[in-house]
Amino acid sequence: MDRISYLIRRLLLVIPTFLGITVVCFSLTRLLPGGPVEIKLMQMRNIGGAEDRSSVGVQQVDEKYKEELKKQFGFDRPVYVQYYDWLVKNRMGMRISSYDYPNRTAWQLISERIPVSLWFGITSFLLSYLICIPLGIAKALRHRQAFDAASSVIVFVGYAIPAFALAMMLKMLFCGTIEGLWDIFPLGGFGSDEATALPPLQRLADRAWHMALPVACYVSGNFAVLTLMMKNSLLDQIASDYVRTVLAKGATRGRAIWLHAFRNALIPIATGFGGILTVLFAGSIIIESIFEIPGMGRLSWDALNSRDYAVFMALLALTSVLQLFGNLVSDFCYMLIDPRIHFGKR
Repeated sequence: MDRISYLIRRLLLVIPTFLGITVVCFSLTRLLPGGPVEIKLMQMRNIGGAEDRSSVGVQQVDEKYKEELKKQFGFDRPVYVQYYDWLVKNRMGMRISSYDYPNRTAWQLISERIPVSLWFGITSFLLSYLICIPLGIAKALRHRQAFDAASSVIVFVGYAIPAFALAMMLKMLFCGTIEGLWDIFPLGGFGSDEATALPPLQRLADRAWHMALPVACYVSGNFAVLTLMMKNSLLDQIASDYVRTVLAKGATRGRAIWLHAFRNALIPIATGFGGILTVLFAGSIIIESIFEIPGMGRLSWDALNSRDYAVFMALLALTSVLQLFGNLVSDFCYMLIDPRIHFGKR
């Protein structure tokens, strides 16, 4: 019951946290200069040749057009009324039409990009944990041996190179951008133009061909941290008193490690599960931009650059919900791994 009540309290805490995030960001989009009204006004000036008219006439036209734009975007009403409409009537902005694509709502644009980001997110998530957890365990069991030293070089090199720098390096080395080097992988995209006409297996192979380099960059971002976290956590558990007690009772070293130390060593890893949800859906702005991937990260970057606040706020709401829900998932995993955790009131 303590655990259930704790999860209920955490779930209730999601509501004010979400409202706080969205209220602040929504207010900033309405108060900061350079919004869609100013952009449309600048476009009108360039098209209309405002420099050929008198300054008084220009000001009158600008003010009139500005008021019309405010009514068009709904900016003429109080901010709290706009926020209520955005949150309730328009379902966190999902029903609002994009400023850049007036015939399409924010949700229509987002729903097209979610599958792309999920492909990269789920693949990189599985590869990260399938590689890093066994590697961290192997490093812990061979601590200060040759394997540990050799693998540490690879781990620290991966940690030192930022994901965007690795993406650019891989693109130069393996995409034929420099004459004389390998031209193995495509420059970018999510699939070939003719992929839709291919059989399922060939279509999957084509997608894997396009995903190889971006996924390598995704994995490199978590590779060093997860590996070292798993290694250090397992070493701490092996050196703890309860493991020595198990060994003193006659258990083998393998039994003490795999049946006792391993489960507790997973606790720090479990705390990061929640944050993965945001990456699964939101993608990576830098990697998607470098490899020209039409995912959620690139959509948010384009929306922010063009001041398309309708799409940007919808993306912010979605990623905020995912992050808050991910924190609950982390707590749930935490409880499953370590039943000793007590969440009752002290």
